[in-house]
Amino acid sequence: MAEVIPFKGILYNPEKIIRMADVATPPYDVISKDEQINFHKKHPQNIIRLILGNETENDDEKSNRYTRAADFFKNWISEEILIRDKIPAFYITSLEFTVDGISIKRFGLIALVRLETFEKGVILPHEKTYSKVKSERLQLMKACHANFSPVFSLYSGKVDALNLLHNEVCSQSPCSDFTDDKGHRHRLWKITDPDITTSISASFINKILYIADGHHRYETALNYKEWESKNNKQFSSDHPANFIMMYLCSMEDPGLIILPAHRLLTCADDSNISDFIQKTSEYFDIRRIQSDKNEPEKARSLFISSLRSEEGTNKIGVLLKNNNNFYILSLKVGIISEKYGNEIPESLMNLDVTVLTRLILMEILGMDQTGLDNEKLVSYSSSDKETMENISSGRYDIAFILNPTKIEQVRKIAGEGLIMPRKSTYFYPKVITGQVLNKLT
Repeated sequence: MAEVIPFKGILYNPEKIIRMADVATPPYDVISKDEQINFHKKHPQNIIRLILGNETENDDEKSNRYTRAADFFKNWISEEILIRDKIPAFYITSLEFTVDGISIKRFGLIALVRLETFEKGVILPHEKTYSKVKSERLQLMKACHANFSPVFSLYSGKVDALNLLHNEVCSQSPCSDFTDDKGHRHRLWKITDPDITTSISASFINKILYIADGHHRYETALNYKEWESKNNKQFSSDHPANFIMMYLCSMEDPGLIILPAHRLLTCADDSNISDFIQKTSEYFDIRRIQSDKNEPEKARSLFISSLRSEEGTNKIGVLLKNNNNFYILSLKVGIISEKYGNEIPESLMNLDVTVLTRLILMEILGMDQTGLDNEKLVSYSSSDKETMENISSGRYDIAFILNPTKIEQVRKIAGEGLIMPRKSTYFYPKVITGQVLNKLT
C-alpha cells in the first residue's frame, strides 16, 4: 500500500560545513522566538534561513521570508554548501538521547513516500491541522520547491532488511555524526545497494503509515501537489511533487518515546481557581497531597510517582497558583460515557486528554474552541519540573499534569479515521532538520 523509495538527497558539504551542529535545528514549529534569533546568529548557512527566516518591515509579495529562503537555497547549492547525491539512497539515522537519566537510541529511515489522501487509508493522521500554518508552509514550498524537514511517521511490524542494517551500519563510519545543543547525538548512513533498497521498498508495500509529527507539512505537500498539477503542463505521476520526504520509525522501536503534553492556563476569572477543586468533585474522586515547606521535593516526588503508577486509569494531576497542595483527580466510573456517549467514539473517550478537554476545560471552566486554541490562554509543556515551576512562580494560574498517550491508542484512533484533541502526543525527540533535504524539481 505504501510506496517508499530511495532518492537523491541534498546534504551539507562536510568540506565546507565543519560542524553540522552549527547548521541543524529542530523542526520550525517547536522553535521559539529566542531560538530563532540564536540560530540566525549561529552560522550564516544555518538551515533556519530556509525553514523560518526573519521578517522585515519592507516585506511584500516580491521580497519576503519565502523568496529569501529560495535565494539562500539556490545560492547554497551553486556554492556547493549543499550537494545533491548522484545515486538514489535510503538514509538510515540513529538518535541517542536520555530521558530521566536513561540512555535511549532510536533508529529511523529517511525516504520518499508517495503522497496519498487520508481517505485511501494508506497514510493516516491523528491530529487536527490549522489553515494558517498550512498557508505559510505552502508559500515556502511554492518559492523553494523542496522538502526541508521530513515528516515523522510510524509503521507497525518488522522490516527485515532494516533490522539487519541497524546492527551493520553502527559498525561503519557514518556520513555525518554530531551532537546538538540538547546533547542528542545524530548519525546518518547512506544505503545505495540496489538489492537492499529494493528489499526495503518491497517491505513497505503492505504497510500503513501513521503520521506522528508533521501533519501540517504533509497536508501542505498535498496542496502543493495539487497546485503543481494545475500549473505544470508536464506534470505526471512520476513528478517529484507526488512524493514527500519522511522519517520512518517502527512502532516497536524501544527508542520511540511519547511524552505527555501538560496544559498551563491563564485564567481571566480568579473564581475559576478558588472553587475549582470543589467543582471537580462532582465528576472526580480527589486525592490531596499536602506539601511540607521543609521538604517540598518529597511531596512533588510523591505526586508524580502516584500519577505515573496509575497510567491508563484517567487520572489527572492539578496544580493551582498560590496553593501548595498537589491534587490527583480520578474520574468516577461511567461519567464520560454518560455525558458524551452519543458524541464521542469509545476509543477517544478513554483518552486522558479527552477527559481534560471536554469535562474540565469546556464543562467545568467554560472554555470554547476559540479559547482552547488561544495560545495566550493555554500553553503546553512536556516537562513535569518546568510545569511545576511555572505554577510556583505565579506565571500561570492552573496546570494539568497528564500521563503520556500510548502508542496503541494512537494506532487505534488513527486506524478508525478519528482525530485526537490538539496536543495529545509529544513524540520525543523531534526529528532534526538539516540532515537531508529533498528537491521537488
